[in-house]
Amino acid sequence: MSGRKLDSGGRGPVPEAGAGFGPAREIERRYALEVFPKRDITIVRGRGAEVWDDRGRRYIDCVAGIGVASVGHANPAVAEALAAQARTLVTCPGIFYNDVRARLLEKLAALAPPGLSRGFLCNSGAEAVEAAIKFARLTTGRTGIVSAVRGFHGRTLGALSATYRQAYREAFEPLVPGFSFAPFNNPGKLRDAVCEGTAAVLIEPVQGEGGIRPATAGYLGAAREVCDETGAMLVLDEIQTGFCRTGRMFACERYGVVPDMLCLAKGIAGGMPLGAVLGDDRVELTPGRHGTTFGGNPLACAAALAAIDFMENERLDERAEALGARFLERLEARLPARVRAVRQVGLMIGVELRERCRPYIDALAREGVLALAAGTTVVRLLPPLVISRKQIDEVVEVLVGVLE
Repeated sequence: MSGRKLDSGGRGPVPEAGAGFGPAREIERRYALEVFPKRDITIVRGRGAEVWDDRGRRYIDCVAGIGVASVGHANPAVAEALAAQARTLVTCPGIFYNDVRARLLEKLAALAPPGLSRGFLCNSGAEAVEAAIKFARLTTGRTGIVSAVRGFHGRTLGALSATYRQAYREAFEPLVPGFSFAPFNNPGKLRDAVCEGTAAVLIEPVQGEGGIRPATAGYLGAAREVCDETGAMLVLDEIQTGFCRTGRMFACERYGVVPDMLCLAKGIAGGMPLGAVLGDDRVELTPGRHGTTFGGNPLACAAALAAIDFMENERLDERAEALGARFLERLEARLPARVRAVRQVGLMIGVELRERCRPYIDALAREGVLALAAGTTVVRLLPPLVISRKQIDEVVEVLVGVLE
């Protein structure tokens, strides 16, 4: 794989248009317990940084499964690993050892910041956060969890309790007790919030749902210091920022801060459901205190090993850094007046508008670019890291045209 040319966006042959696909929209409307507001698009195929709908229309995908498809859609290396593993062994519970799981745990320990040498494998980012909360409470014997204003950590009850936005929380209250919030990037307020009863400080190095807001070095450094002073554990949620998205394998490398636990998911396995918590030797865990049926299954682990090899061989961290800088330079040269700010770390990009962003996200889709919202005013772009320079330039052209 080393040396493969990716400037075509990682594309192979263009898939044929989607003639023959069934009435997916009607079927989903009839049978789904719907939790997402649907867009009027049915995605049926993908390749690299592009997807096609059931009418054969092509889009540049800056959603990427909400930051999941980092190595591109239908990545051949991941597909080959999945096919081979599916013919060998799909599932293996944690009560037995497994060769593929062992290789992935060893690989994650080698990639992680120093000291994070132990791992728990699960199925999603929310599960990783849930596990980290339990591990922190078990290790410290404390119950308090401090997270950040605008932070997002998931929608299961524990992760939701650490998530700030009231619109996500209010229908499910009362939530888990013991959670509190401190302003993001305010070291003084964070220090005030952490006490002898705090089990963990749980924060994102770059807030994703919160508007693509990077932490300052002083803030993350203060978080490390206050945890050391009080005995609390520092848990970094790198579910969206991990695996080359920010121009580093993990965003905490940009800050020189090593957490006690690192929560991972999204880009880890080329699109397969997989999450992980990496921890240091301080994490106390004994058999029977936590568990998972599907976590660490050989199929997902094989996909992760192939995806991580691809990231390393193709230097997707460097690619994200360079292409993110290219996007920013080209957009700022023609910045529309309705843009309040642009925040960019690698290929994690937020364009904050002076008005609601949803009409412009819909307009982008009509022009062939798929994007996300991050709050009510921020257009969020999380393209596959195999996106080409030509495709980046096309996204900028479409974005400027829509915003003007």
